[in-house]
Amino acid sequence: MKTSNNTILVTGGGSGIGFEIAKLFSQNNKVIITGRDEERLKKATSQLENVSFIATDITDAKSVKKLVARLESEFPELNVVVNNAGIAHYYKLSDENIDAYELAFQEIQTNYLSILRLTQLLTPQLKKQTEAAFVNISSIAAFAPGFVLPTYAVSKAALHSYSQVLRVTLEKVSDIKVFEIMPPLVNTDFSSAIGGSNGISPVQVATDLKEALENNEFEKHVGSTADFYKLFLSSPADALLLMNTER
Repeated sequence: MKTSNNTILVTGGGSGIGFEIAKLFSQNNKVIITGRDEERLKKATSQLENVSFIATDITDAKSVKKLVARLESEFPELNVVVNNAGIAHYYKLSDENIDAYELAFQEIQTNYLSILRLTQLLTPQLKKQTEAAFVNISSIAAFAPGFVLPTYAVSKAALHSYSQVLRVTLEKVSDIKVFEIMPPLVNTDFSSAIGGSNGISPVQVATDLKEALENNEFEKHVGSTADFYKLFLSSPADALLLMNTER
């Protein structure tokens, strides 16, 4: 797939992985970033060229419908959607003072259901393009859950399954490609609570995304995720044990 002369939407594009994706692709593409924090979006766009923003809460139906309407009106040539926005809660299911249901609800809503809704609403617009793609930023946690990310892992497993189903569905009825990018721990504010400083740079995630598009590599295992995936295939029990080893 081409990696230039696209019009790309990046959700959660004001910081972290989303910002680095916007930065990399803004060099040869038109980029729109979204997020709930308008000031963060303004700061991000002020540092980049060919990037505009639309403040959006992707978990809110009305906000999403407004976003879709603006994209259809102002960016009819939109052909790539990067579903990057996400949320993670770090806790253990043994914590008696934690409302695991509420935390899981937030993660499933943001990391899976909001992506499903936005994808469904934008599919008609992408079908009009000569070449188009949905890109879902998933996680190594989709293969094996970690005990400090119990329901985040569930949401990413759901996204992984959805990405596969969406891919085989759309390839039968359209030219839309579906990519899934699966990073390990990434050094962002998002992951600081679980030692994100030990993770890979978000720049590597953006670079690997570009490589995946260029090579039509629909499921991209970033960094150490490639080795972890091999372990998962050979021994799911060992992969689960590794993910849940106290450090």
